[in-house]
Amino acid sequence: MSWQLPRLALTLGDPAGVGPELVLKTLSEFDVGNEKWLPVIYGNAALLQRVAAAIGQPWPLSGLTVIPPDVPCNVWPQTAVLLDFPFDFATSLIPGQVQATCGRQAYVWIEAAARDALAGKVAGIVTAPIHKVALHLAGVPFPGHTEILADITGVTEAHMMFWSEQLVVTLVTIHEPIAKVPQLLSVEKVLAAIRATAKAMQASGKTAVHIGVLALNPHAGEDGLFGNEEIKYIVPAIAEARKEGLNVSGPLVPDAFFSFYNKQAVAQTGRQYDAFVAMYHDQGLIPFKMVAFEEGVNTTLGLPIIRTSPDHGTAFDLAWQGVASGASFKAAVQLALKLASGRS
Repeated sequence: MSWQLPRLALTLGDPAGVGPELVLKTLSEFDVGNEKWLPVIYGNAALLQRVAAAIGQPWPLSGLTVIPPDVPCNVWPQTAVLLDFPFDFATSLIPGQVQATCGRQAYVWIEAAARDALAGKVAGIVTAPIHKVALHLAGVPFPGHTEILADITGVTEAHMMFWSEQLVVTLVTIHEPIAKVPQLLSVEKVLAAIRATAKAMQASGKTAVHIGVLALNPHAGEDGLFGNEEIKYIVPAIAEARKEGLNVSGPLVPDAFFSFYNKQAVAQTGRQYDAFVAMYHDQGLIPFKMVAFEEGVNTTLGLPIIRTSPDHGTAFDLAWQGVASGASFKAAVQLALKLASGRS
């Protein structure tokens, strides 16, 4: 599929969260004549009208064309487009609350955008935050975007990468209880995360990528004294990655190596690593969000499509108030465009 400008799908996320206003903010700042891409919104006009009124933003937005979701992409106008999906509860849902109908609708938008990306109708997708409990109440059998998109695209191994200018972290395991993490590790699983990280960094424009792989246990296990996962899984994965020509170091002690990655230290000493591979969710996400909460981006590696997202949640306490920061969502758009350019 070809366009005069690349199109990115933007999904609204949970309708009761901050996602709709983040998309509205993106659209309000969009300049059709000067931008190098075109947004395709997977959402609902009545919902966006309600949110616009709540946050004091004009509606309808100039330069936005509202069309039914079944209009063929080859006749989409060369403007920002809103695909207006039916949503019976758009005018009655309660902002800032967990609701099953919101979980269901968020899934509908994600699925449609992912299938359009698979078909080449859009160059990638940028997803606004969803709520895991709302998904569960709606009967969606997945805890988050990564697992949903892996299922839709038929991928068995997908990874969460968190990207910012200051710090990049990929997770080996994702939304798992911490008690299960040691049993879920394997040489191939750690190696797959290393490979995916190297590939994504190269696609983003990095020519020489140095990856640091974190240990699981305190003091990197102390030669098995505090655990043997380093010996069994992490060290062999690093060795295999090096055989493949990748520049990989580790296992690194996380408390020591992440201490260098605050903004002041980066400015003073420069960056020793281009990216880290962490063994579990909070090991990577705590330091990442300390460094880059406002501008951090979550991207899913291993998919046949490009997907990015802000690194924060639905922020129900801020929903529909016009105070949510759009910095992370804007960064997600920019990274999706960079990855799309690298992939093409």
